[in-house]
Amino acid sequence: MKKNILLTMLLLMATMAFAACTGKKSTLQKDSSVQTDTFKTKSGKEIVFTAIKHGSIRITFDGREIEVDPVRGLKPTTDYTTYPKADYIFVTHEHFDHCDTAAIRQLEKPTTIIITNANCAKIIGKGKVMHNGDHLRLADDIRVDAVPAYNTTPGKEKYHPKGRDNGFILTLDGFRVYISSDTEDIPEMRNVKNIDVAFLSTNQPFTMTPEQTARAAKLIKPKVLFPYHYSDTPIQKVADLLKGTGIDVRIRNYQ
Repeated sequence: MKKNILLTMLLLMATMAFAACTGKKSTLQKDSSVQTDTFKTKSGKEIVFTAIKHGSIRITFDGREIEVDPVRGLKPTTDYTTYPKADYIFVTHEHFDHCDTAAIRQLEKPTTIIITNANCAKIIGKGKVMHNGDHLRLADDIRVDAVPAYNTTPGKEKYHPKGRDNGFILTLDGFRVYISSDTEDIPEMRNVKNIDVAFLSTNQPFTMTPEQTARAAKLIKPKVLFPYHYSDTPIQKVADLLKGTGIDVRIRNYQ
């Protein structure tokens, strides 16, 4: 019995030493710090949302990799060389916490399709440019709609002027995902309908207050809401304001 325990301990120590020498973290350590939410489309295709940070979202859809606003340098730093190469990269606008050419280079492969606005396409040097109101079919089961995202509070319009930036609605095998980008609760949100999952930015003075986010959610009526891009905003307030609405508010690591 003692011999077996000793052998087990020696094997464990050897495994830990090997991991330390190779610089690899254990799968358990890596997975324990990652927040994921999994959904199924009506036909059974799997969609997994992984909270990276702030405005950065990873979406795995039926074996395909989608990255939204991947940013490497914003703390905590993200090493995208450890991530699978992206099939699609969406960049909402050109601000540093959304458009990061270094992160894009780490995620790119020859067939990667980048979808962005005009200004960020100039910074990246490539990409399919979408304007508010544009539609794009990326695959038989992937459609994207570019929707408005802008500031309305007096004195804040300079941060995100109307007509420049994009929010995106991704329709993945009929499952609809609204990614607001940096915006306030604008009138055009009335046209955002039948949303399964919504990501609403919450971070005044640049995006919405918790009260604005709650108003936007009541207007859009998503089944699930992820407040994101929230920095030091008291984000639990969004969940409190939406109690009793039937909207499933999920707080994840999108500081």
